[in-house]
Amino acid sequence: MLKPHSFPPLPLPSTPVGSFPTKIDKSQLGIAEPKRLRDKAHLKFVASQPCLVCGRQPSDSLHLRFAQPRAIGLKVSDESTVPLCRGRHRELHQVGIEEDWWAKYQIDTLEMVKHLWEQNHLQRT
Repeated sequence: MLKPHSFPPLPLPSTPVGSFPTKIDKSQLGIAEPKRLRDKAHLKFVASQPCLVCGRQPSDSLHLRFAQPRAIGLKVSDESTVPLCRGRHRELHQVGIEEDWWAKYQIDTLEMVKHLWEQNHLQRT
């Protein structure tokens, strides 16, 4: 008959229960996760601009999915938005590769994102 082994008890955590941080600061990791800024005023500003493709208004603020690495359940940062009319917005979401759709119209969206962000934040200061 085998004798049960006797293992020493596991040490208890020194941090009291309930005092663990609720959110990990991922900017301190070796490979930092990009920040996803939320700015309702900027979204409103972008939506007030004419559609980048056809010039129609009103526009929606479209989040450029390729502007940041994917994250489960998270949109890209609000700073990565451009104005598109409702029809073009729907059309874009039906396309498989977003970058190809923009290339068809020869629009440098990343440059436009930077321009809109700077323009909006200069007006606010």
